[in-house]
Amino acid sequence: MLRIFFKSNYMNIIQSIIIGIVEGVTEFLPISSTAHMRVVENLLGINNKDKFSAVFTVAIQFGAILSVVVLFWKKFFIQRKWNFYFKLAIAVMPALIFGKLFSERIDSILEKPLIIAIIMIAGGVIFLFIESMFKEHTIHSEENISVSTSFKIGLFQCLAIVFPGLSRSAATIIGGMSLKLTRAAAAEFSFFLAVPTMAAATLYSIFLKNWNIDDAGHAIDNNKITGYQLITQSAENTTSFIIGNLIAFIVALFVIKYFIQFLQKHGFKIWGYYRIFVGLLLILLIYKGYIIA
Repeated sequence: MLRIFFKSNYMNIIQSIIIGIVEGVTEFLPISSTAHMRVVENLLGINNKDKFSAVFTVAIQFGAILSVVVLFWKKFFIQRKWNFYFKLAIAVMPALIFGKLFSERIDSILEKPLIIAIIMIAGGVIFLFIESMFKEHTIHSEENISVSTSFKIGLFQCLAIVFPGLSRSAATIIGGMSLKLTRAAAAEFSFFLAVPTMAAATLYSIFLKNWNIDDAGHAIDNNKITGYQLITQSAENTTSFIIGNLIAFIVALFVIKYFIQFLQKHGFKIWGYYRIFVGLLLILLIYKGYIIA
């Protein structure tokens, strides 16, 4: 019913608001924003062939990025510890290199709803046992994280590129805890690392990536179409982009603010159960024909 009501050949403002809420809630939680986006887009009847919709689902991260910068503005702008910036630069390098070389090829092969659902469930199982798997915690804050540890966490972030549905935050939190970070320290560093990672992905999708491509990721012709052109193609596209990012920003502010507090009290098991539930729900929707596998 929801799909019939919203179905259209382009994204409208109501759809952008709903996706903005989904992005704000899921981007920094270890539950995969990719999986939630796919479910919501299908339920809203958004045409997955629409290029603006494809740009929007990447570029809407801009609002989420700003929420991290605002909440941790002292860390980014007042304290100005160059070691902090250097660690982030080192940590983001693997994802930038790996993403540039392989992400589009991997997406065309692996970013299918059924594969995302399976990875959602697998990640959920890991979170059910993560506390018992990594019991030793000697790193309690970002200041205690070494450059080499930052780089290793950055390598873990690449798993989110290889396995769509794992989630960037889940990969970095799992990586952090395996390297002896506490729950809170792993989550906080995941937030920090999100800023350069998502900023790079957003800027690339808007200004550099050619969206005039087929389903296999090959250029259709010699006419390059950038995300910026698609966003400014119509007043509705521009309005949807602005409103979606604003909603994502506001929602993410609340999610980030309370996530670490929640982790310290309740741990990761609830996210494990949730991931398994969503993965099974996604498989059910595929089986019933609501989502094309």
